[in-house]
Amino acid sequence: PQASCCADKVHCCPHATVCDLTRGRCVSPAGDADVPLSTAFPAWKHQPPTPVALRQVLCPDGRSACPDGATCCQLSPTHYGCCPLQNAVCCSDGQHCCPQGTTCDLIRFTCTSLGGSAPLAALPTARDIKCDEETSCPDGNTCCRLSSGAWGCCPLEQAVCCPDHVHCCPQGYTCDPEGGSCLQGGGTRMPWVRKTPALPRGGQVTSGNVQCDEETSCPDGSTCCRQSLGTWGCCP
Repeated sequence: PQASCCADKVHCCPHATVCDLTRGRCVSPAGDADVPLSTAFPAWKHQPPTPVALRQVLCPDGRSACPDGATCCQLSPTHYGCCPLQNAVCCSDGQHCCPQGTTCDLIRFTCTSLGGSAPLAALPTARDIKCDEETSCPDGNTCCRLSSGAWGCCPLEQAVCCPDHVHCCPQGYTCDPEGGSCLQGGGTRMPWVRKTPALPRGGQVTSGNVQCDEETSCPDGSTCCRQSLGTWGCCP
């Protein structure tokens, strides 16, 4: 973090040290540090971490998730369900849904359109992945410890948690800290994935939290910021 980039555009040195390219060392002005130069590795282009992560639809609460191709429908003020239809219409009873372009007829329990009607579809509940009694991750994620010791969420199923406590890799890969990537037996390499903090189960407010509004809060030391959906997000 906060490294010094060397003028040769190949090497770098720790924070508060300078590059001595002649000697191939990183030295501090005070003379209390003298270490070898580190070699920078290429950054990678932003891309989806893996197709596994795309098989999820995150619900507006930022905690529940539904399979790709489904629609999140609110069951109650604190829970979401998954309608097994894309861009579905969520019925006002909080229990059923209808295909896009139809309307819910809760008296006849049908989905009606100009062409006819069909029975209402029931909503299964969106699942959380339980890390412990207090924290959880969205469905399709893996719980991994962060460097603070708290739980984090890796947006991959059955992921490998990297020993740096910051990144994770898909199942079947190993973490390669030197290359900042995920490595497979055959030499296949892909960018590793960054974890996000896990959320309190049921969204309980704990002491020391930063209140965003009456219902939501962020961990102590962070800032509440609005997200694109209008819901609150936490800037660490």
